Amino acid sequence: MKILITNDDGIHSEGLITLAQEVSEIAEVTVIAPDRERSATGHAITMHKPLRVEKVKIPNCKASGWMVNGTPSDCIKLGLEALLDITPDLVLSGINRGANLGTDIIYSGTVSAAIEAALSGVPSMALSIAGNNNAYFKNAAIYAKKLCLQISDYVFPKDSLLNVNIPLVNADDIKGVRITHLGTMRYENSFDRRMDPRGRIYYWLAGELIENISDNDSDVWAIKNNYISVTPILFDLTKYDLIDTIKKWNLKV
Repeated sequence: MKILITNDDGIHSEGLITLAQEVSEIAEVTVIAPDRERSATGHAITMHKPLRVEKVKIPNCKASGWMVNGTPSDCIKLGLEALLDITPDLVLSGINRGANLGTDIIYSGTVSAAIEAALSGVPSMALSIAGNNNAYFKNAAIYAKKLCLQISDYVFPKDSLLNVNIPLVNADDIKGVRITHLGTMRYENSFDRRMDPRGRIYYWLAGELIENISDNDSDVWAIKNNYISVTPILFDLTKYDLIDTIKKWNLKV
């Protein structure tokens, strides 16, 4: 099995390194990741400046590594179309520090990298852990390795990816795996209005997270209840059930 790994926390992040070390036990791994943190970049790609690539060594790992001065989506496009001699069997994006749940996936560089792979017809998974404690990356990487082996027995859905979130608890406290749909995430008071020392107003994105935890089929509920959530995502955003309705509006030039 040949696996390409990227992330949005940067090539030196512990989540990526731990994942590469673990998955290298079952696959030939190549890492192509941003040279620095590129969180919340969404599906941005670089068009107006050159992309520069540098080989790097992944610590304690047989994987080969490339560092790119671009976004997570850049890394996947560049890897699949220029750097790699073969098409990988699977793309993994992560392990991200912090969950990627519900509507927040729209902003996620981690999920967007996996979407970019799916756009190119390569099976992919986005992997995130629901917190910032590095001590839990090992457990998450072990589960990711198991998941890679399990899905290799099946035909991966076309034009789709899996968004996987792992709760921030000890392995013995994980209750199981739930196949979920995207939950609802929204924020109140999103911007904090501040004043700098020169008296100029600026805004800092913050806000209070409001989660809907009553929907027990959602990824948000699963993580709150110590389940691993696996959500299949289709990148076709068309609202098909509204097409006939909009046709009745009789829009004209």
